[in-house]
Amino acid sequence: MSTRKSYPQFRQSTPARRRPAGHDSSGGPSGPVAPAVRPSAESPRLVMLNKPFDVLCQFTSQDDRRTLKDYVDQPGLYPAGRLDRDSEGLLLLTNHGPWQARIADPRHKMPKTYWVQVENEAIERQLAQLRQGVDLVDGRTAPAEVDRLAEPLLWARHPPVRFRKSVPTSWLQITICEGRNRQVRRMTAAVGLPTLRLVRVAIGPWTLADLQPGSWRELDGF
Repeated sequence: MSTRKSYPQFRQSTPARRRPAGHDSSGGPSGPVAPAVRPSAESPRLVMLNKPFDVLCQFTSQDDRRTLKDYVDQPGLYPAGRLDRDSEGLLLLTNHGPWQARIADPRHKMPKTYWVQVENEAIERQLAQLRQGVDLVDGRTAPAEVDRLAEPLLWARHPPVRFRKSVPTSWLQITICEGRNRQVRRMTAAVGLPTLRLVRVAIGPWTLADLQPGSWRELDGF
């Protein structure tokens, strides 16, 4: 079985207020691909955001949907990687092209960890399939770190997850180093565990810790 990391539990069920720009603020289809960061004369910046559910991973508006601009009004920052509209959690933003590439380019194999609520009780055979790699339409996935997870104490999602009363659910912790479109959702579906809720809790050395939905925090970078 893979070694399991430990992540802090969330203790607040309501989002923290967004703080003014420049302050620590700790306390469906994908949109267009994030543009590459242009070279900047400014000092490199790295920001982490806890992206709420139903927010597009882009700064331009689309059909009056919420975007990153509603939460991070900081010019010159772009997402380093993506997080689907119907997924939540850790998103890194930067104004520094090399940092963006190092975080987002699958060739650098930066691990990304997700807490995933799925339909059905996961059995060992399904976990083994996920760990070994799953055959998808765009090829077989690389081996993943997968463990059962006790239900985490997370913030309430709005709107709430729609459950089927007759079908049990379970939680998994999944770590991958690839960056395919909706990869975790497709992996769990392929082994008979449709994803209900997906929260990214870590990218490389950075974790959400106590950062609340819609809040952001400046980081030191690499």
